[in-house]
Amino acid sequence: MGDCGCDKAKKDLEEYLHNELCSEEAADIREHMENCTDCSDELKVGVVLTEAVKRACEETAPEQLKAEVLLQIRSYQKH
Repeated sequence: MGDCGCDKAKKDLEEYLHNELCSEEAADIREHMENCTDCSDELKVGVVLTEAVKRACEETAPEQLKAEVLLQIRSYQKH
């Protein structure tokens, strides 16, 4: 293993966050993140954003909003 460098770490950050890299590439990026403040800061931001998106996807719309949207859709379908 070796330090993959900032360019590769930043390029592959999204795949790293989603565990989509092979174990060797992930290990190289993990090693780089441990030794590079700039890239580890980007990783922290990526983790926060990923978690926020996951939480947002789990939320459901209030029943009143669902009813209003369906009513609007049905009114456009009649025209």
